[in-house]
Amino acid sequence: MTTIGRFLSSIGQSAFLEAETAPRPVVGFSMDYPAGLSTNWHSHSRAQLLYAVSGAMRIETEAVSYIIPPSMALFLPSNAEHAIRMDGPVAMRALVLREDAESRAATEPKAIAVSPLLREVILAACAEPLRWGLGGRGYFLTELALDEIANAGVMPLALAMPNDNRLRRAVTILLDRPRDAPTLEDLALAAGASSRTLARLFRSETGLSFRQWRQQARMTEAMAALSTGANPAQVAAKAGFGGQAAFGAAFRTHFGMTPGQARLLGKRA
Repeated sequence: MTTIGRFLSSIGQSAFLEAETAPRPVVGFSMDYPAGLSTNWHSHSRAQLLYAVSGAMRIETEAVSYIIPPSMALFLPSNAEHAIRMDGPVAMRALVLREDAESRAATEPKAIAVSPLLREVILAACAEPLRWGLGGRGYFLTELALDEIANAGVMPLALAMPNDNRLRRAVTILLDRPRDAPTLEDLALAAGASSRTLARLFRSETGLSFRQWRQQARMTEAMAALSTGANPAQVAAKAGFGGQAAFGAAFRTHFGMTPGQARLLGKRA
């Protein structure tokens, strides 16, 4: 494990190293973290399913940023460079997957909805010893977990992040002030580029137009807020929508569920 930063205490780092070197295909890892704790860029030799029973995690990979609320989880392949920040206190309950298990679960990073079954499997795996008995409860939990991860649909929580410094400045403004509605011209002025150049960079670096990227950013922030208990009316205003009706329609189009359903999922997590 290569880990840099303030994220893991010596106790936490030692506990994760034990999980990462356990002689079993899947083991659980439990740790609680205070709000605001973060990492520098790091990677792990084994794949992970990052899940929190409470609190949201902001996870950034080399190309994509995710906000993972309590009703969702993020699968990260082995050796994937990433950084994490805790958005509020986080009770992490993760799965660590050996190479043979990883090949059965997924090959690329993906955010998934955590079904009630998968949630209970994760919690049960975290209660098992790292050297669980072969052919016993740990084996069946592993089989269930891998099947649930492999068959889970991808949730649209991935936000493509640019490499170009000018576009980075622009998207930082959008992320820091989601309720504001700067025009492309406003962002271009702040970024030190023409609006035409910025529009081209959005397409080439993220695969989305300026408006599509801003909408994606607003929706991912909204999902995280709703899943951690925020009121839909407050979330609509924070996301820059003029009213709940417009917000609800956009949210349903993006996630296939209503804001109220997303909030309920967070309460069940």
